[in-house]
Amino acid sequence: MSITTNTNANIFTVSRLNAEVRMLLENEMGIVWLVGELSNFSAPVSGHWYFSLKDARAQVKCAMFKGNNRRVTFKPNNGNQVLVKARLSLYEPRGDYQLIIESMQPEGDGRLQQMFDELKMKLAGEGLFAQHLKKPLPDNPKRIGIVTSKTGAALYDILDVLKRRDPSLPVVIYPTMVQGEEAAYKIAQAIGRANSRNECDILIVGRGGGSLEDLWCFNHEIVVRTIAASQIPVVSAVGHEIDVTIADFVADVRAPTPSAAAELVSRDNSHKAHTLLAKQRDLLAAWRHYSHQQKSRLSQLQFSLEKQHPRYQLDKQSQRLDELQIRLSRAIHAHLQRLQVQLHRTEQSLGFYSPTKTIERHQDRLHTYQARLIQAIHRTLRDQQYKLALQAEKLDTVSPLSTLKRGYSITRDSKGAVLTSRQQLQSGDTIITRFSDGEVASVIV
Repeated sequence: MSITTNTNANIFTVSRLNAEVRMLLENEMGIVWLVGELSNFSAPVSGHWYFSLKDARAQVKCAMFKGNNRRVTFKPNNGNQVLVKARLSLYEPRGDYQLIIESMQPEGDGRLQQMFDELKMKLAGEGLFAQHLKKPLPDNPKRIGIVTSKTGAALYDILDVLKRRDPSLPVVIYPTMVQGEEAAYKIAQAIGRANSRNECDILIVGRGGGSLEDLWCFNHEIVVRTIAASQIPVVSAVGHEIDVTIADFVADVRAPTPSAAAELVSRDNSHKAHTLLAKQRDLLAAWRHYSHQQKSRLSQLQFSLEKQHPRYQLDKQSQRLDELQIRLSRAIHAHLQRLQVQLHRTEQSLGFYSPTKTIERHQDRLHTYQARLIQAIHRTLRDQQYKLALQAEKLDTVSPLSTLKRGYSITRDSKGAVLTSRQQLQSGDTIITRFSDGEVASVIV
């Protein structure tokens, strides 16, 4: 009984199976973040990158097309630890599971940036950055609280500004660590202590500038949630103006520097200008939040579009082309090696059958034949001489001369006929008698 794919839809062809698995991976898994070590890095002339990401126990093949790798700000090398943003896929011609890399950065900063983005999106989704949750700063604060390091430059900058602008404004300092593994919990405790004592109208929470890692405690979830839960309005004053932390988004007001925070909360003729600045900061925070949402939406739409975009198919075909080029190069190299071996054998054969070699072989053979012929002639000559000697000996045995030497003679008539009887003679005939040593002529009387 035969079964065909027309009668049983569950029977897949290999091509259909690979296509279904690819769609399943791309649609179900979506975007993933991955840390690993670069290995087998290759950058063909097409501009695409192909490599593997590995750890101590496993590895996965990756492709990063030139439209994405142009945004990489460092030169990748085998052995680099990197953080990548990727989508899972399947290379259908070989059935290989692979990652399509969209972004890449060194592991250290990249990991922190990933954690920053993930926590920011999480808290934004919960509404902690919503503008309606922001508490307004009092117009005439009676006491200012400062949560920062008691030895840091930020504290002295804030106190200098407050002394210059409003020397009579009381200040309460809640000293805390602002860097290190325990700093986040210490900052949260200081904010909680200020709220429990309820002796201040405004809290300035911050520190001086530093790297992303130095400022990381202000991106910690416990600090962010403590700021959001604070009953006292909080002004975030972390780092320099270009430094942005999640505490800035959740705080009621974000100041670009600790000194700016002191000017913002103190009374001065420029109070209205500072109020405007605070509104501008709020607007900027709202705009950044909105921009981030739109970017996330755009990223989702781009991902959906890429799966239908001709470039997606072009990238796959380009990867296939790179693979075929590599295979062609290897095949050409192997073929050239075979031709070189064949050429070497042909040269050896031609050398063996060349006229010079043939003449030399024939000359050697001719010399051999000549030697054999001479030997055969000498051997034949000796045999013939030996036979001749035997025949001569036999002839000598039966020769008349030998008989004559024993005392016999031969008589012939004048015509040369041998006489064997006296009756053949008549008176007056001339006869010739042959002896061993000569002849004698006689006349019959």
